[in-house]
Amino acid sequence: VQLAESGGGLVRPGGSLRLSCAASDSMFDTSPMSWHRQAPGKEREMVAQISSRSSTTKYADSVKGRFTISRDNAGKTVYLQMNSLKFEDTAVYYCKKDNYPKTWGQGTQVTVSS
Repeated sequence: VQLAESGGGLVRPGGSLRLSCAASDSMFDTSPMSWHRQAPGKEREMVAQISSRSSTTKYADSVKGRFTISRDNAGKTVYLQMNSLKFEDTAVYYCKKDNYPKTWGQGTQVTVSS
């Protein structure tokens, strides 16, 4: 199983980005997925989770109302729409396959700066 994130970049405060995570997993539609982030000098933290059929989502308090996780099972892709970005959202963002075999992507950098 391989996961490949894309969509990161430099954005001004208040701006938006959409991250994508493409999976090679043939069982993608049975895999819960999540996005995590790690800022310099900080521990990696969960940002958002989504169940295999999108029936359940969960968000960190710090991103509720600003970020939206979604998925396209036919396209084997999970997305993270990030709106109203703040300086403190700057981090490397990783997607993760949450069932066996648990797998991490390589990460994509998001920098919020004026």
